[in-house]
Amino acid sequence: MARSTETFSKKEKEKKRLKKAKEKLEKAEERKANAVKGKSLEDMLAYTDEYGNITSTPPDPSRKLKVNSADIQISIPKQEDIVQEIVRTGIVGFFNEAKGYGFIKDMQTQESIFVHANSLTEPIKENNKVTFEIEPGAKGPTAVKVKLSK
Repeated sequence: MARSTETFSKKEKEKKRLKKAKEKLEKAEERKANAVKGKSLEDMLAYTDEYGNITSTPPDPSRKLKVNSADIQISIPKQEDIVQEIVRTGIVGFFNEAKGYGFIKDMQTQESIFVHANSLTEPIKENNKVTFEIEPGAKGPTAVKVKLSK
């Protein structure tokens, strides 16, 4: 006698599939029965009040605020150019000739400014007085066109 090819799990899966299809069909029929047709445009519109909340009533024109379009900023405001002294003076605080970099202490701001050997016009050593210009670098201000001052 041969065994049946339909196992218990196969029967259960088939029952679940049929049940799911039946539920889906019932939901579709329910949606069709409860659908309201012929809604007007006014019924479908939503409005926002002055606080940004969604309402079904149109806004009150008396509460409308006047906004000057010139007051709206859509970008970063322009910064006025800061006039800086182009050529600065400083003292070499540290310079490693082997690695080719060092730091210059600015006489005006007292900050340390990075200097690379490629930016030198003549060789420098520690405690030399120098003149230089500042350019923005990858990690902050960088001294360029560095010369010994007289």
